[in-house]
Amino acid sequence: MLLNLSRFFRLFLTLHSILPQLWRKRALFLKFRSRIDKHQQSKDSVFFRDGLRRIDFVLSYVDDKDGERKLERRKYYEANLVKVGLELETEDKSESEDGKTYFVKVHAPWEVLATYADVLKIKVPFKVNDIPDNSEMPMNWLSTPFRLPEQIMHPEPDFFTAPFNKSKSDFFLIDDKDTFFPPSTRNRIVYYILSRCSYLRDECADKDKKGIKRLLNNGTYTAAFPLHDCRYWTKSRDPNCESERNNLYKHWAGFISFFKEQPLNLIRKYYGEKIGIYFAWLGFYTEMLLFAAVVGTICFIYGLLTYDDNEWSKEICSEEIGGHIVMCPLCDKKCGYWKLNTTCHSSWQSHLFDNVGTVFFAIFMGIWVTLFLEFWKRRQARLEYEWDLVDFEEEQQQLQLRPEYETKCTNRKMNRITQESEWVLNRTATDIMGKLCLCWATVMLWISLIIACIIGVIAYRLAVYAAFASIMKDSPTTKVQVVGAYITPQLATSVTASCINFVIIMILNLMYERVAVWITDMEIPKTHLEYENKLTVKMFLFQFVNYYSSCFYVAFFKGKFVGYPGNYAYMFGKWSKLRNEECDPGGCLIELTTQLVIVMTGKQVWGNIQEALVPWLMNWWGSRRSRNHPESLYSRWEQDHDLQSFGQLGLFDEYLEMVIQFGFITLFVASFPLAPLLALINNIIEVRVDAWKLTTQFRRPVAAKAHSIGAWEEILGGIAVLSVVTNAFIVAFTSDMIPRLVYMYAYNTENEMNMKGYINNSLSVFNISEIPLENSPEEGESPLWFNSSITTCRYRDYRYPSGHEKEYTHTMQFWHILAAKLAFIIIMEHVVFMVKFFVAWMIPDVPSDVRARVKRERYLVQEYLHNYEVEKLKIQLSQQSNNDCSCEPTIYPHLSRHEVLSECL
Repeated sequence: MLLNLSRFFRLFLTLHSILPQLWRKRALFLKFRSRIDKHQQSKDSVFFRDGLRRIDFVLSYVDDKDGERKLERRKYYEANLVKVGLELETEDKSESEDGKTYFVKVHAPWEVLATYADVLKIKVPFKVNDIPDNSEMPMNWLSTPFRLPEQIMHPEPDFFTAPFNKSKSDFFLIDDKDTFFPPSTRNRIVYYILSRCSYLRDECADKDKKGIKRLLNNGTYTAAFPLHDCRYWTKSRDPNCESERNNLYKHWAGFISFFKEQPLNLIRKYYGEKIGIYFAWLGFYTEMLLFAAVVGTICFIYGLLTYDDNEWSKEICSEEIGGHIVMCPLCDKKCGYWKLNTTCHSSWQSHLFDNVGTVFFAIFMGIWVTLFLEFWKRRQARLEYEWDLVDFEEEQQQLQLRPEYETKCTNRKMNRITQESEWVLNRTATDIMGKLCLCWATVMLWISLIIACIIGVIAYRLAVYAAFASIMKDSPTTKVQVVGAYITPQLATSVTASCINFVIIMILNLMYERVAVWITDMEIPKTHLEYENKLTVKMFLFQFVNYYSSCFYVAFFKGKFVGYPGNYAYMFGKWSKLRNEECDPGGCLIELTTQLVIVMTGKQVWGNIQEALVPWLMNWWGSRRSRNHPESLYSRWEQDHDLQSFGQLGLFDEYLEMVIQFGFITLFVASFPLAPLLALINNIIEVRVDAWKLTTQFRRPVAAKAHSIGAWEEILGGIAVLSVVTNAFIVAFTSDMIPRLVYMYAYNTENEMNMKGYINNSLSVFNISEIPLENSPEEGESPLWFNSSITTCRYRDYRYPSGHEKEYTHTMQFWHILAAKLAFIIIMEHVVFMVKFFVAWMIPDVPSDVRARVKRERYLVQEYLHNYEVEKLKIQLSQQSNNDCSCEPTIYPHLSRHEVLSECL
């Protein structure tokens, strides 16, 4: 009996544990079955349930604790959207994968699209372009392997276009109202409405309570995005869907297409002009880098070929010369005396970059950067014409007002240009100056923080060098195979300091980005363009100091303010015991090269990992439960909802990354001719990484217009001018090129054009007995070969020896070298600037054929509009004579059903 009871009890427990699982599986099965029964069509679609109306935008939200207030906001917001003419369709949370998310699908009918296309002055086709294309290049067949199919490169025929006018809709080439406006234009119009629609019952009750952005910030909606047209790896089954995303993935985002041209017209059609212009600039920049990379590689090969002709390195490495020259200690107490030939390897390495080819390459890059900017202006002008952006600045600047600005406006003022009344922000002079002071004080505070961090890194270099010197005094690193002989205290200090500096740079970047956005928002810029320009200036100023300050220190300060034995210079005074760093006898150029390679390469590698790997991991984790569902159940809006948002600063960060790289390959290129080659390799990968992540890992961004790269063009021009100056100073003061030439032509006692005796000539002599106790090595720090018979040591400078009437003051050779350096800077700058200005003058910003096409199009627009008005007037007169009645013309015949938000604002 007891045995039966125990069996019954175990059976009861087993059923108790299994039944809830069976019930959940049954509920899940019924849920999916109801989804299949409810909608027989596939949910991987960009249309409403009727299969006719296109989904132009999707809003998502979930129920939470603060549900009542958010529910009220959503109720009035969606009611106001319907009032302005949009059509909505809601997917219940029971239809979603997580069972919690609601999706509101938004469709803009023809009436709304036509109304706002008129308001936004969107250009649409009215006639097929009849100007013959004579742009065929000679030997065009050579570029065949790099081309894409014609339907990918030119997805649409070329038309003459004019701003849309709803009252003259029959003037334009409208074949099908459902497809007349492409999806990118449709989502741009819908976002314009969403950004300006109120979420209160009374439209004018509170102007601040408007826009989808505020609703996203306060959690009323969790996301708002336009839809991709299909899955990226396969075409849509719907024949009415364009499947442009799949074409972009196949022909643009794949790494196997790295050598192919970019389908810029398809990018522009799918993502809008703003993203298209970025990829056009990035592709053009990468193409131009090819020429700089080839010349830089040739200069590096020249250094390799002249490796054995390096006379001064032979003297340093020679046992008879470098082995007998005893050098003074490089730091106090912990550094001993050392022989010159211990720097043999770094001297040979320095020659690879510090040679005559470097001077030529620095001059070449000064001219290259001018050619790059001038040819880009021409390329940009051609894109402006082809993408209907010629009059964008004049026509649409005022229509790009930020909703955040509009909601703060309280007064109206007459515009002097348009003679129309417009909303303006009521700000006093005190208000403006106070915000400006606060904003720029914040920027300067962060720049000061960077400088403080750089000073800390310099202090680290000074402090740790003594430790490395003490550890390596018996050369334990020489036992390490292959690289052991190359590891010196200078190299160890430089590499570790560069790595620490790189980590600090990346941390400060993450922190400052939020601060820059906050202070720019506080200024309340009027237009999107003004907002981006203000943010660009703040971010670049910070990044310039953050990335380049360490390179400027190594290039122009290290080894320049050292002093001499017995009278050394200290960073914070003698009390700090942080003696200023000296350069190797081979020069500081190799250290600048090390710093540049670590920071530049590290940033590029980290940037690509951050851009590609992080979104992929987040998407993989977010969609882990949905990956195994059939296509018909995993809806298009849920697929896109599981992707990452492109974000407000998505494109901004891409520009910033490339402009910082541009600074590395121009400002300090004299120290590392292979920098353009590294940049070229990175950019070939960068184009495909950006394309891949935009096509596969991010939601579709809202299409936006831009006729240029904006403030970045001015920044590139400023870097181009500054690069001439920095490279001239690097060759003159960081490189040893000028001292060698002065020695060869003026101080070589053998009357031969060679460098024999240069090392001995470039080192001054100091009496060891005169070195103060606080600078002398401690007991046991000097090597075993050092003894009392050695009475002098050498140091890198041009000073008179002990016993001379001008002992330890600079020799005449020092002043000759200084004069030669200054003369070289002046001559190089003037030559390069003259060539730059001549090249800029010779190359017009707008190609002649583009100028002719623009004039032809403007003429045709006027002619066709005139003919259209004449024909329309004839028809009206004939109808009037027949019907003997007149009708008032209306601009928006159907506006009685809904209002135009821009006019309300």
